[in-house]
Amino acid sequence: MVPDINYAAVVLATLSSMIVGSIWYTPKVFGNYWMRVTGVRPSGDARNAVRPILVTLVVSFVTAWVLAGAVFIAWEFYGGSFLANSVVTAILLWAGFTAARFVTHDAFDRRPTGLTVLNVAHEFVTLLVMAIIIGVWPA
Repeated sequence: MVPDINYAAVVLATLSSMIVGSIWYTPKVFGNYWMRVTGVRPSGDARNAVRPILVTLVVSFVTAWVLAGAVFIAWEFYGGSFLANSVVTAILLWAGFTAARFVTHDAFDRRPTGLTVLNVAHEFVTLLVMAIIIGVWPA
């Protein structure tokens, strides 16, 4: 079975990750804390942001695409609401893969717990927004 995927929803979900990240890591929200804890300092040169932004776009597209496929498979298996399947699938994938991997790597990297919580929460919100977009706009 090949999942039916609405690529317009995947593109919107990809762009939503950029919006969520831009808000989440702005200095007025969590950006100052993140910069202080990670030691990241803005260079002041916008060109330095091009590569990380392009990488983020690519991996966000992959994430949205995989999520859309997984949601379709879950919906085909369980039936019911496509939106509900989308949200539940996103939460399960976040918990089982994203959060679990962050916690493991951050424990070995000895990153502060607050940083791990911040980044895991960001990923949760990002996936939840993606799931809502994909869920309300099925193929």
